[in-house]
Amino acid sequence: MIRLTWVQPEDLIGHELRQAGEDGRDEGRVRDIADRWHKAGGHDAPPRAGASEPTAARLRGLAEELLDELAAIPSPLAEPSDLDGIIAACPQWPGTRGGARAEAGAGAASEAGADGAAFGAQADGVVAVDPARVLGAWLGRAAGCVLGKPVEKIPRAGIREIAEATGNWPIRGWFTARGLPDDVARRWPWNRRSAVNSLAENVDGIPEDDDLNYPLLALSVLERHGRGFTTEDVAKLWLDELPAGRTFTAERVAYRNLLDGVEPPLTATYRNPFREWIGALIRTDVYGWVNPGDPAAAAELAWRDARLTHTANGIYGAMFVAAMCAASLTVSSAEEAVRAGLSVVPAGSRLHEAVRLAAEDAAAEPDFEHVVDRLHERHGALHWVHTINNAALVAATLIHGGGDFTATIAGAVAGGWDTDSAGATAGSVAGALNGGVPGRWRLRDSLASSLTGFDGVSLDELAARTQEMMGA
Repeated sequence: MIRLTWVQPEDLIGHELRQAGEDGRDEGRVRDIADRWHKAGGHDAPPRAGASEPTAARLRGLAEELLDELAAIPSPLAEPSDLDGIIAACPQWPGTRGGARAEAGAGAASEAGADGAAFGAQADGVVAVDPARVLGAWLGRAAGCVLGKPVEKIPRAGIREIAEATGNWPIRGWFTARGLPDDVARRWPWNRRSAVNSLAENVDGIPEDDDLNYPLLALSVLERHGRGFTTEDVAKLWLDELPAGRTFTAERVAYRNLLDGVEPPLTATYRNPFREWIGALIRTDVYGWVNPGDPAAAAELAWRDARLTHTANGIYGAMFVAAMCAASLTVSSAEEAVRAGLSVVPAGSRLHEAVRLAAEDAAAEPDFEHVVDRLHERHGALHWVHTINNAALVAATLIHGGGDFTATIAGAVAGGWDTDSAGATAGSVAGALNGGVPGRWRLRDSLASSLTGFDGVSLDELAARTQEMMGA
């Protein structure tokens, strides 16, 4: 029997109940719905898997009913998802060179501040960028992703035990099964899909991953539609080019919604409990790279993409990363890049608070393990692929890494949440800041992908195409 993960109502209800608690919906009403679900034999959200046992399908009708009841309970939090609302909630919203906006009114932007020059933005023309920094961003994203692939879904303690057992702690190179004791291997099994092509002994080129496919799609939408692309353009591109089996969590739900005739942005909210998870955050590096020194323009493009699948903090995570990536091509420190990212995140949001505290801890605490301890204390109740915990970890490892590329991606992976995604994002920013990556992290320059026209593409070519889009 095929168990299609991440979309069945009986698998979504537990996650939606947890989301309701996170965004502060009426506790009594949510508890009543949870009681009805549990009394009928329903289960809580699986901690790591995307599907329940096949027998849970008997509860599908009830799950659909309860999902809709939960959706009707409003959140009291002031965390807008519309672009004008987001800009109005960002006191430090940076200035922009203009030309990025296509789907939102310009009124809020004109009143939101104009300190974009701090990140290198210019009033006329495109900021000149060293091509090595653009290539470094692609190289860094690939390296961080591949480092995290084999240990995805393994918790922090297991990652450290594997690394220590193979003489790789602190992490300074690819994971390996060579010399790994049998008992450790049994206790912490590799990610089965990734261990075949992302360990030191078998990595050959850059294996396919959703953290690399989505940047390719972002580049494609820009090349096809230019800076005026719409959310609908992103949706059509997905339907044309992105295999449904290469999507997960919020993206898979939105894909299902599209096939059911649901239009954006309802695709992000209709029976989609993953709308604040990490999926949008991993899609937006390219929007930053084509807007060097212009975090506002980058964030606006990221918003158009993210609203297909996400809301509130899920959207903010995408904007945060795009703004960091825009700054990373022009500034000289991780602190500046993180500051640029925070400038486009609503000041009163949960994401802003999490990233701010993570950055403060990283700047003050010399032992990164203690920084991660605090992150897990604050965010340990969140799912391992949530936006808030992973964004906070990325910010912390960037700042604590102090420009050391290896320490930066190692910290993102050793944190034990979404290892390949956090590693990829941290690597992207660090690679751009450094204008490249150390030789130990260079892979054969061929990227595997199931996307049409991209299988075997080189990062050199992708960097050149990215540079071309800066002036488009």
